[in-house]
Formats: sequence, structure tokens, C-alpha cells
Amino acid sequence: MNYIDINKKLWNQKTEIHYNSDFYDIDSFIKGKDSLNPVEIGLLGKIKGKRILHLQCHFGQDTISLARHGALPTGIDFSENAIEKAKKLNESLDAKAKFIQSDIYNLPEILDEKFDIVFTSYGVIGWLPDMSKWAEIIKQYLKPGGEFIMVEFHPIVWMFSDDFKQIEFNYMDSAPIIEELEGTYTDRDAQIKEKSVSWNHGLSTVIDSLIKTGLLITDFKEHNYSPYDCFENTVKIDDSKFQIRGLENKIPMIYSLKAVKG
Repeated sequence: MNYIDINKKLWNQKTEIHYNSDFYDIDSFIKGKDSLNPVEIGLLGKIKGKRILHLQCHFGQDTISLARHGALPTGIDFSENAIEKAKKLNESLDAKAKFIQSDIYNLPEILDEKFDIVFTSYGVIGWLPDMSKWAEIIKQYLKPGGEFIMVEFHPIVWMFSDDFKQIEFNYMDSAPIIEELEGTYTDRDAQIKEKSVSWNHGLSTVIDSLIKTGLLITDFKEHNYSPYDCFENTVKIDDSKFQIRGLENKIPMIYSLKAVKG
């Protein structure tokens, strides 16, 4: 099973729908809206002049937002369609971002640089089977003293069925989850029906993989909301804060992490 080909076909189709969706609100973004959330902005701190490697960047909104904050970012994504959109958007805005089309695990074959920060966020690691290899890639691209910054959906969220009515999947790492997906989180009625291959990674797997590479974790937090209304049965509790109806304040929905390379 070639999970990369399967998932790339899915994400190549998602890209056009996402780009034109209200969810990503490209018109407001073009006019200057920041796509980064307070959680990651707080962890990133002052980034002017810093070189940032943004893994799994989709069509580049957050990468370009990093550039708008004064950083020198490079965005990576395995979807040709997403990177094409990112490059066109970057050029039209005269931003200072760079984009490379590559699967993360193959990135060392085409990119040989060091960065002040490696950054990744929201719904990305579930598309990767091997957290130990992922962590080694992160370490490889960090300068000594460089920081890895991550904000991700909590693994508890991925245990539930789509409607959050029952526990359907394992918390701990197990076999790949193979599904036939219809629609997408920006439009549940979108005319997409493609197979996907994903993995659930418990916190211990993610954190231990980073520790085993020698990275020092300096900050870890769990948060009881999602900044995105991307799940079913949500309730808005504040600006850009959503919880699951019936599970309000009962489950963590995202976590944030910072680690430093010695």
C-alpha cells in the first residue's frame, strides 16, 4: 500500500476546494489577515529575521503569515497542487516565503539547510506513520539552540467517530486507519470521495520520539478548545474557540509543544 500516493491524490483534490472556501477566507488573507493563532504566535515569539522550516504547509497561508511577521520561512508539502497555489499566492503578495514540494521523509534528499525554528501545526502528524523518523528530520534541520514549535489536535479528538457520539479508534498507535472520505472539513458536501490512510499517535509516542533524538522539551500544554470550527457538533465558546457539544470542557482538543536542540 503506497500511502503517499493515496493521500496525495486526496489532498490534491482538497486543495482547490480549500483555497476557495470561507474556512480559509483567502480574500481577507490577501488583505492582510493573519492566519496564525495566539497559541502559536505566543510560542514563536519574536521571529523577525529568523529562518523557519514549516512542515506540511498546505497552500502556504501560515508560511506567508510567518513572512509577514518578518521571518524567512520555507514551506514544505507533498501536494503538487498545494505548492503550486502557495507559490502563486506568495508571488502575488510579494511575500518572502519559499516553497518546496516534498514528502517530509524524503526532504533530506533535496534540502540541505539549517533553520532557527522548525514549525508544524494542526492536523498534520496523523498523515505520517513513523514519529521517530519524523523527529530525526526535525533535529536534522535545526541549528544548535534552534527550536521546534508544534501545535496539533489532541489525540483524544481522533478517538471519536466523526459525530463524536462514540469512541471508534485507538488512542495508542496501531495499524493504519484506512477510510473512504466524502467531502472535507471546509465543505462537508464537496464532491470528493477518495481513500485516505492515517495514523493516531498518542502523546507519549510524539513526546518520546522528540526526547529520544536529544531535543529538550521546554514547554507543553493542553487546551480544551479548537481555534478552528472543523469538526462536527461544535459549539462556539469565544472568538476562534470551539468545543464539542456535550463534551464542553471535558476533553482536550489541541496541545502545544516547544523543544530545543542542544
